Amino acid sequence: MDSSVSQPLSPNAKYHFKNEYDDYTENNAKPHIENHTVSATTKITSKLIKKWESTLDEVENWTSTDSTVYTGTAGVGLLFFRKAPNDTQNLRNIRKKYLQLEQLKNRRITFLCGDAGPLSLAAVISYKLEDKKIFDFCIRKLMAFVKVVKSTEGELPNEYLYGRAGFLFALLYVNKHVSPPPFAESVIRSIVSAILFSGQKTAKNLKMDKDWPLMFEWHSSKYLGAAHGLSGIIYLLLQARQYLTEEELTTIIKPTIASLSKTRFPTGNFPSSIGAGKDKYVQWCHGAPGFLYMYCEAYRAFGDTHYLYAAEKCADVIWFRGIVKKGYSLCHGVAGNAYCFLEMFQTTKHEAMRPTVWKVVYADVPTQKLLTSEVTQVNNDNGSFFFKPSAYQGTCRATLLSGYGSENVHPSIFEFRR
Repeated sequence: MDSSVSQPLSPNAKYHFKNEYDDYTENNAKPHIENHTVSATTKITSKLIKKWESTLDEVENWTSTDSTVYTGTAGVGLLFFRKAPNDTQNLRNIRKKYLQLEQLKNRRITFLCGDAGPLSLAAVISYKLEDKKIFDFCIRKLMAFVKVVKSTEGELPNEYLYGRAGFLFALLYVNKHVSPPPFAESVIRSIVSAILFSGQKTAKNLKMDKDWPLMFEWHSSKYLGAAHGLSGIIYLLLQARQYLTEEELTTIIKPTIASLSKTRFPTGNFPSSIGAGKDKYVQWCHGAPGFLYMYCEAYRAFGDTHYLYAAEKCADVIWFRGIVKKGYSLCHGVAGNAYCFLEMFQTTKHEAMRPTVWKVVYADVPTQKLLTSEVTQVNNDNGSFFFKPSAYQGTCRATLLSGYGSENVHPSIFEFRR
């Protein structure tokens, strides 16, 4: 994307295909910039629209005992919710077929991998349907988790997939879509406080607090990526910034981002954890794609352009190394990387005359290629290593990329952004 940046290919190029598309220049981007969109009649977009429609048909009757957003039926429900969020029949169908409230196990508490995901979506849908009984049931169930999540005793992690940050997102998600918001400021603040306390305590116990105001461990590793690590936790705290004090933002969040920035490899990518010396992964869960969201949110929060420049460097890495060989998925596949360009566009589109806007409009065209023949071939060669219809491990949310160009569908990063 940045013509001044040479291709930062890692010694582990076996993890990704080479991007054969020309980098951005004013001349080769001009046809797309003038239209400000990708025409629904172009060959690549037509193929993706067909894939979008066929995926909807495929998943409509999918059944699974997995009720989560990450790999289960709630993720399919989220897809249909994004497609038609105000269609009454669609909402009823989602709640009946995909949310499986009766199968929830009261075990995991996060939006992606636990009960909080289907409960949050069911709460929002029930609010839209004016079904007070089920809405109240969902809110009560979510509130029942608060005591455990806000406690700093025990072994509950803080990361996004299985920990406090994932539960925090669930509360923020419901509060965004429901009026008046059902979760009080004090409730959300209690979760934020638990995350901050845990991160400060871990940094101190590890004798890292001089450079790292916050540090977290998951399975004895100090992960940095979006799924299990520090950048994902910081992103969620930035989304909840109205519940943090100015002092916390200044003395905890900003310095932690600064320390994260110092871990960047010379290629522009980031390690998966502290001490991980190999520059391997360019995917949402580990590497530059997850960091991109943190930097974009930091730019929104603080207005400092150096965060935006840091996000652009992440986008450059994704441009060159983002056509990964792991399949379609959002978590560690090409779809998660393609969404990064939409995030950059959403972040920069209000900046008058900012060249990045046009770079990302241009980038939107080739990034749709991420969902076509090359990746399909990898999937066919290596078998069914992904959960085919699911939101994070399969094709379900990947094809939502095609929907935004042809229908009234505006995807955010797999609900990572509220």
